[in-house]
Order: sequence, then structure tokens, then C-alpha cells
Amino acid sequence: MGEILLLAVTKMHSGLCIGGVAPGDRRWVRPVKAFGNILPGDLRLPDGALMRPFDVVELALGAPRPDPPHVEDVLCDFVRPRPRRVRQVTGEEREAMLAAAVDPHPEEAWQHHDRSLTLFRPSDVTASFLYDAYSGKLEARLAWPGCGAERGHAVTDLRWRALAREILPRGGECRLTWEELQAGVPPLSPCRDLYLAVGLSRAYQGQFWPIVAGVHLVPDYEVTVDARRL
Repeated sequence: MGEILLLAVTKMHSGLCIGGVAPGDRRWVRPVKAFGNILPGDLRLPDGALMRPFDVVELALGAPRPDPPHVEDVLCDFVRPRPRRVRQVTGEEREAMLAAAVDPHPEEAWQHHDRSLTLFRPSDVTASFLYDAYSGKLEARLAWPGCGAERGHAVTDLRWRALAREILPRGGECRLTWEELQAGVPPLSPCRDLYLAVGLSRAYQGQFWPIVAGVHLVPDYEVTVDARRL
């Protein structure tokens, strides 16, 4: 068994993915199943809720299974015993844990591929959303200085994707600057800081692509994640 402070609860192809750090540490852990993808039921806690970022969860962690650059992978049994939430980190403690987990050299993750997960505080961001309410297709992206892509990178964070649907309930497009995010765009309240958890995708045509696995505003925001629409 092991405890992880979750910093990423994210949609990955036909399944889900979680990642985090040991409380008080910057060493990332990505629990993976021996076979198949993590499914919503694997992440459902005894009270029926899905795991969310800043849950400290206890998991049946097994042996490391590094698959470079995904050196953080660790086998996990999500059935026996079931995961449980130890507590939820909020407020000033949440902010302090974010600051303590910051990677001093995040660009190394997507430039050198010696690891696949990082947390950092960008100096600027631009958020974009495209949502087709009829088909349910949703694209969320974030760009930051030095990200290496003009349009930014895809956001797979479940909460940020749910937020996109609340910002665009009837569908459409939206682009938000960091100044607009700071000022607060309904349903968001004003915020003063932002941290990004960025990971590398699994190999596609021999390449790895940065993806935004966690978007963490300070102070935090509230949004409802619908497991039927991730």
C-alpha cells in the first residue's frame, strides 16, 4: 500500500489515467494496471465519488514498471483492496503542496524525454475551448511560453474539460487570456496563480506529445465531473 497526493486525474483515449506525488515529495508516481486501461469504476471511491486532484489516496501499489520515458509507471491493483481516500487537501495546505512539488526544470520532460511528468508555474497562459454540444466533441487546449506549439497542447484534465462545458453550455468556441482567467470568467472566480501538470503521451508514430494532465488554479474552483461525459 502507498499514499499518493493526486495532481492529475485525466482522460486518456478509451480510459483514464491518474498521477501524483508522495506527500511532501516531488517524485511522481503513475499507477497503471497490469492489463488494460484504468476505467471510471477503478477510480470510484467507497462514497461513490470519482477521485479528484488533491485527494490523498491509499492504493495497492506494486512493482515499478518503467517504460521510458514513462519512468513513473507503477503497477497497481484497483480491486483488492479497493482504493480509499485518506483526506482531501484544500486551502493554504493545497497551495503549499503545489509550491513544494514544482519542477525547477520542467522543459526537460518534453525536450529530453528522460521522464514524462512534471509540475510547473507558467508565466503566462492562453486557454482555448471548442465544444460541439450536438455531438459532444470537446477540445480544450492551453498554450504557455516555450510550450513549442502555437495552438498549445491538449488538456485532458477531467475537471478542466467539465469546466469547458459549463463555460460553453450551448457549444461554440472560447479563448481566454491569463488576465481574463485572473479576473474570473463565470463560473470561475478570480484567481491569483496557476500551476500545470504536464505529461507525455504514449508513443504515436514514434513520437511523444506533451499533454496537460492537470490545471490547478489558486484558489481552487468547483465544477461537477459527469462520468458519462468525460
